[in-house]
Amino acid sequence: MDFIRLRGVSKTYKTGVTAVYDLDLTIEKGEFVFIIGATGCGKSTLIKMLYREEKADKGQIIVGGIDVNKLRNGKVYKLRRKLGVVFQDYKLLPKLTVYENVAFALEIFGLSKEEIHPKVIKALELVGLKSKAKSFPSQLSGGEQQRVAIARAIINGPKLLICDEPTGNLDEATSMEIMKVLDEINKLGTTIIMVTHDTKIVDKMKKRVILLDSGRVLKDYKEGTYKHEDV
Repeated sequence: MDFIRLRGVSKTYKTGVTAVYDLDLTIEKGEFVFIIGATGCGKSTLIKMLYREEKADKGQIIVGGIDVNKLRNGKVYKLRRKLGVVFQDYKLLPKLTVYENVAFALEIFGLSKEEIHPKVIKALELVGLKSKAKSFPSQLSGGEQQRVAIARAIINGPKLLICDEPTGNLDEATSMEIMKVLDEINKLGTTIIMVTHDTKIVDKMKKRVILLDSGRVLKDYKEGTYKHEDV
């Protein structure tokens, strides 16, 4: 089943830089896909178009049955409710505890404390941080902060998790801990798309890999076939 489908998608910025050009891509429900390529190849623009941070100039983008480009600005929240986003910088609120940071993602949707509590506990258990619920971000390591960010991103049970360089600020061992968490989330049925520069992670995970070059798909490696020595 096609969960994400891009057809003839192009994006040129006002500076005249074309970040994505005539791109076709299909991702099935439940896949774990890495997006890789040199700086400026269009990786970040591609995923920003998926959650409508950027709007494509041409082409069609379908995410979970939603025609993303045709969404009016006032309806973008309907798309965002279907997905979670994890960034390189954790974007945690420093004055809130771990529990409160994760709960905040549901509070903005108007859920009651009684509805929120079990969801927060479940998300923290999944990322291995239930014991840190009362801690503040400043009391956590970088890897723990990123796990809080992941818990916040999955609290609403999204069908899609978009990860933009989630291990960019972490050492190799901590990065692999984060990847194990993401792998577990994927095994529960969540589709994951991850942008990364870290070829060691990509090598070890043995997932599908999309290599971009000049805004186009240069190569699509099937699961387990990518070797960074080939690139």
